[in-house]
Amino acid sequence: MRKWSLGLLLMMVVALSAACGNGDVADSQVEDQVEVSPGTAGPALQVLSADEVDEYLADDKGMTIYYFKNDVEGKSNCVDDCLANWPLVKAGDYEVPEGYDKADFGKITREDNGEDQLTYKGHPLYYFVKDESQGDMNGEGVKGVWHIVNNETEFE
Repeated sequence: MRKWSLGLLLMMVVALSAACGNGDVADSQVEDQVEVSPGTAGPALQVLSADEVDEYLADDKGMTIYYFKNDVEGKSNCVDDCLANWPLVKAGDYEVPEGYDKADFGKITREDNGEDQLTYKGHPLYYFVKDESQGDMNGEGVKGVWHIVNNETEFE
C-alpha cells in the first residue's frame, strides 16, 4: 500500500508540475499576443498634393477634407441643406500624418443631430458631395467660404 501511495503522490507531483508549466507558457503566449496585437487607432488621415493648392488633408480613402469659414471654434453653422451638400467628417481616433499634431484634432457633438464631428484646431470638418473619387477637390473655394484643410490653415 505504501508503494501505491508513493506512486500516486509521485503522479500528482508530476501532473501538478506539468499543469503549472503549461500555465506559464499560456500566460506568456497571452502576454506576447497583447504586445504584438495592433493598436486601437482608427483610420489614417493622409496628405495629398495638387498643383492648385499644394498639400491638403484627406481621409484614408483619399477624400478631401474641408472647413467652412462661417463656422466658429467648437460649433458648426452648416445645417439642413448645407449639411446635405457638405457631409460631416465623423469623429474618431484617426492617425494623423507627419507635420500635423494629433492634439489639434478633436470633436464636437452637433446640436442638430447629436453626431460627433471631427475638428481641426476646434473647427468642424466636412466632405463635399461633388467629390466622387480620391483627389477630387471640387469644394475648394466654393462661394469663397469652403476651403481645403492643410497644416498651414489659419482660422479667422
